[in-house]
Amino acid sequence: MSRSGVAVAPDCITAFEDLKLKKTHKYIIYKLSANKTTIEIDKSGSEEDYDAFLTQLPENDCRYAIYDFAYKTDEGAPRNKICFYAWSPDDAPIRSKMVSSSSKDALRRALNGVAIEIQGTDFAEVSHETVEEKCKKGR
Repeated sequence: MSRSGVAVAPDCITAFEDLKLKKTHKYIIYKLSANKTTIEIDKSGSEEDYDAFLTQLPENDCRYAIYDFAYKTDEGAPRNKICFYAWSPDDAPIRSKMVSSSSKDALRRALNGVAIEIQGTDFAEVSHETVEEKCKKGR
């Protein structure tokens, strides 16, 4: 449970383990339940196109997401890193941003195996190039 009192639904962790170990998903998007007491799965997908994943993030509400990000090292070797996204767009309601921010750690701690954490307030901060750069740096 987070400092905001928000709990993580068990299927959130199960879906993450399936993404990590079985590669059944390319991404998972999480949201706060309507009553703001639980983090639950919003949607998941196996679509390989990164831009298609980005279209699933709402322009005016907060979400968390996991994406199995594929990239090439500077030497050209293929790599994957599991990235955690804290999506909090500027146009999201203030209450949503506050609860999302104070609940993030509960979900983040429950997902073992995340390599990179991405904070996004607009689509430029989660662009393929930006995330690829963070993956190459390892932060």
